[in-house]
Amino acid sequence: MKKGLDSTMETHVAVIGTVFVDCKGFAKQSYYPLSRNLGQVQFVHGGVGRNVAETLAHLGVPVSLVSTCDASGIGDEVVQRLKANQVGITHLRQVDKDGMGMWLVILDEKGELAGSISHMPDVGHLAKVIEEKGDEIVSSCSHLALELDLNGEISEQVLALAHKHNKPVFGIPGNLDVILSHPHLVHQLECFICNHHEAARIWDTDLSSASSEEILAQMKAFVDASTLRSMVITLGEKGCIYYDSKTDSFGHQPVFPVRMVDSTGAGDAFFSGTVSALVRGFKLPVAVLCGTKVAGWTIESPESTCPELKEKVRSDAFFQAMREK
Repeated sequence: MKKGLDSTMETHVAVIGTVFVDCKGFAKQSYYPLSRNLGQVQFVHGGVGRNVAETLAHLGVPVSLVSTCDASGIGDEVVQRLKANQVGITHLRQVDKDGMGMWLVILDEKGELAGSISHMPDVGHLAKVIEEKGDEIVSSCSHLALELDLNGEISEQVLALAHKHNKPVFGIPGNLDVILSHPHLVHQLECFICNHHEAARIWDTDLSSASSEEILAQMKAFVDASTLRSMVITLGEKGCIYYDSKTDSFGHQPVFPVRMVDSTGAGDAFFSGTVSALVRGFKLPVAVLCGTKVAGWTIESPESTCPELKEKVRSDAFFQAMREK
């Protein structure tokens, strides 16, 4: 969707995605799957949509979350935390059952994912929100951040409304089920951000031995052959590559040294940091640097988002320079 935006509208991002509550187990020593392991167990708020909305709010971007959660004590905690972090919840609907997901995850002694089980929410509840309030939601925001793998119906409807109201959409994948069965969805985005494993599945190719230059060349060809404006692929510890077809800017952004605590949520944090810069008018090379910093700080946190993000941003020279601009 290579369209502009009415410059008279104030920035406000509507995030459409899921809410999860994560049960995280952190191994104290080497993790053995068939043995008893000592460590810590924590319940934290998660979900792609919720993570993105909270991180954008921490970065000072006016944001609202379009989602569902349970009408329960845990669901109430999710709502109260979002409100406390200044995330708009007008279109966050609480339902009796399966309004949010649960994720059981084990992190090894290095903070890397060792195993997980997901209980998915019933996205039919969210489909009703979009059906009833979709036009109002899209018309009243300046940009949309969409978790593409909710279901085909939701993604198609949101993108159609975005086209109707001329609103840029930034896409982030979930489990890839919807994207793989509806590949045209990606071509309607302002920017699509994924990791190299997801890119390999979308392109139906093996990127395990490909260099960053080779992946970049393939990404440029993919974008140029579509109506997708820009794309970013994260490469784990090797950083990310990016390409904007409108400005013909492309390149590689390395990572910064971090202390690994928990790698979950890093992709959502990178997406949020990148989008926060793009919606403020910064170019893609600056945006991916922003995303890299936010992802690094999140990796150093035991939560799926970084609670100290506001303080880190305030004291960081790069973000200070962004504020001056």
